[in-house]
Amino acid sequence: MPNPSKKVYFHSLQKFSFLKHRRSLKHFIEVIFKKEKRGLEELHYIFCTDEYLLKINQQYLQHNYYTDIITFDLSGNNGIYGEVYISIDRLKENSDAYKTAYSNELHRLLFHGALHLIGYSDKTPGEKTIMKKKEDFYLSLFKVVPRDTVS
Repeated sequence: MPNPSKKVYFHSLQKFSFLKHRRSLKHFIEVIFKKEKRGLEELHYIFCTDEYLLKINQQYLQHNYYTDIITFDLSGNNGIYGEVYISIDRLKENSDAYKTAYSNELHRLLFHGALHLIGYSDKTPGEKTIMKKKEDFYLSLFKVVPRDTVS
């Protein structure tokens, strides 16, 4: 079992129990940064509601719509420092809509946020294709690493 991460943190604005075996996920997220040759200083994932994330979207991005994830790059000179906000409501809805396992959708969002901080974008169709390939690559790689199960 990998050592506890001192760089990746999970937070929630409400009590949550859907994320089990956090240690392996934290370690694997650090592996993503190493494989992409980017230094990670600190990364905070904040799980929240649709309403909370909508307020962030409106206040900081001037967008008036629900989203599943918002990533803030707060990096300085010593490596990547970021915050990734994930809507649990969108996560559940996306899992149902795409008929994918809840854990798979959760992992995709976790890796998606990390990839944004590494420098990948998804604004154009070409960028979306690259982002999806990267997500799929890390999802497949994570399946061969001893990993957590998410209920």
